[in-house]
Amino acid sequence: MNMNRLINMGMRMLMNGGIKMASTRGKNTEDMTPQERQSAQSTQQNLQKARKGMRIMRRFMR
Repeated sequence: MNMNRLINMGMRMLMNGGIKMASTRGKNTEDMTPQERQSAQSTQQNLQKARKGMRIMRRFMR
């Protein structure tokens, strides 16, 4: 595996972790109110849809 792929993999892992942290605002699910939990869950679902869309667009752009 070359260095470019390793760097991209590391950056992707950091971005996914950062996005999850931003959607939950740094709180554990046990510490959230039901409204906060629902908001975090919907945000994460929207981000999953966006990631799938980006993957599909990358396939078409090849």
